[in-house]
Amino acid sequence: MGILEGKNILVAGVTLDTSIGFHVAQIAQLEGATVVVSNFGRAMNLTARVIKKLDPIPLLLEVDVTNDDHLAGLPAQLGEHLDRLDGVVHSLAFANPETALGGKFLNTPWSDVSTALQVSAYSLASLTMACKPLLAEPASVVGLTFDATVSWPVYDWMGVSKAALESTSRYLARYLGPQGIRVNLVAAGPLETLAKRAISGADAFNEVWGQRAPLGWDPKDMTPTAKAVVALLSDFFPKTTGEMIHVDGGLHSTGA
Repeated sequence: MGILEGKNILVAGVTLDTSIGFHVAQIAQLEGATVVVSNFGRAMNLTARVIKKLDPIPLLLEVDVTNDDHLAGLPAQLGEHLDRLDGVVHSLAFANPETALGGKFLNTPWSDVSTALQVSAYSLASLTMACKPLLAEPASVVGLTFDATVSWPVYDWMGVSKAALESTSRYLARYLGPQGIRVNLVAAGPLETLAKRAISGADAFNEVWGQRAPLGWDPKDMTPTAKAVVALLSDFFPKTTGEMIHVDGGLHSTGA
């Protein structure tokens, strides 16, 4: 019996098989969960193709976290297929790589900053609250971050958005804890996702992790991060909330 046996999990943000969300969905299924995935717009076609690699092929829903109608209709969409949700995975982030990343921090217009904040941070709250009518007690919400307690080269407004995400998770943990809903984040090291490849200069992170991570780090291996997410979705962390778990080969614990 797997650690998610009998649980229903929504994984928001699956695009390619290099997405962290894809690997979370895959491992969650292996651990016994019924998985639903979401994406939106033109990416839906990519998601529909890639989830054919999963067994069983999960239900795919269109959910644009910037669209109030999509969020309002999500409980009904889910309710057609599930009687409850036991977990939500927030694997969502976006910042315009032309203006908000790659060293352009000082000149990024507010319109692009606001988009980054809404998609990458506020959506943790908006998606969680959209799912709340179906969240069974106990339930677990898990998001993904790149440790924003410090600044990073070229990460710019995504770093600010991740800092907002980390704070948002703590406030959600505060307000939803009395209702049996845990909210935690996994802070992964640099991984070769579609999002990372869009950031000019992000390959420098691989050199830093290669030199300094005590346990070593493979930027192409999504499994350690995905396993941590699945563990937090399970019942093995019943009294852990508002936490950020590092899965970065230990680099966060080192100095120069």
